[in-house]
Amino acid sequence: MPAVPSPMPLSATPTPLSAAPVTHYENFPVASWLCPPRLRPAIAAIYTFARTADDIADEGDALAAQRLGDLAAFRADLHAAARGQPASDRWPGVFGPLAPVIAQFQLPVPLLDDLLSAFEQDVAKTRDGAGYADRNELLDYCRRSANPVGRLLLHLYGVDDAPSLVQSDAICSALQLINFWQDLGVDIPRGRYYLPRDRCAAFGVDPVGLVQTPQATGLIEENVEWATRLMLEGAPLVKKVPGRAGWELRLVVQGGLRILDKIRALEYATLRTRPTLSARDAPLMLWRALRM
Repeated sequence: MPAVPSPMPLSATPTPLSAAPVTHYENFPVASWLCPPRLRPAIAAIYTFARTADDIADEGDALAAQRLGDLAAFRADLHAAARGQPASDRWPGVFGPLAPVIAQFQLPVPLLDDLLSAFEQDVAKTRDGAGYADRNELLDYCRRSANPVGRLLLHLYGVDDAPSLVQSDAICSALQLINFWQDLGVDIPRGRYYLPRDRCAAFGVDPVGLVQTPQATGLIEENVEWATRLMLEGAPLVKKVPGRAGWELRLVVQGGLRILDKIRALEYATLRTRPTLSARDAPLMLWRALRM
């Protein structure tokens, strides 16, 4: 997730897709030692909420109708918890911790709703094969799948000015896009198509049957540079988030930029290889974070 959305956990160096382990994409906060101690339970509760909903949408072999029904029940429990009413007994480990956090910190419930909307969209978009028409449509997905996490965390930190929210959105959307371009070789076989259809057409590639041709490489390069620009637009936020959380945000930004470096080093061949961070990247990320 960290004190702000994190692109991925530290793990092995670039992994051939045939050998890639099944892991969760950590675009949500895990309450690390850099988080203010008083906020760790709140951050953990938000993470558990998002992780559970994401698993409802993604894991197992349930049909789409059952997934959507479970997400609707999950949403009903969210609203019950927000009203101070008992939730169902289906997810006590989620709403037991989350209900007091909503009350204590006055969490904006519409942001949690937006996350559920994105997970519902995942179910539909995986099954219909349509993908995303253009960048605006993809950014609308990021607005609901990633940006709420940054805004919830800024709410906990007491940062609520409009420029900071815009910068947070840029960082979170960039992290989501980085994950897409990192995971192309994993997502496409699962029926997830994130490269915008209009840009696929411009490069003359099939977004569904994509293989690592020179045209596909050029398309991935274009999208990597788009994610880079977004991340750099949001990066000044690190100077506004107070204390230890601000330092964690620096590392999150540098983690995302480091993954982009690794994609470039692979010559954008993420249809074949999934780049990840390793412990060897930590000194460079720390040095860059100190220089921000």
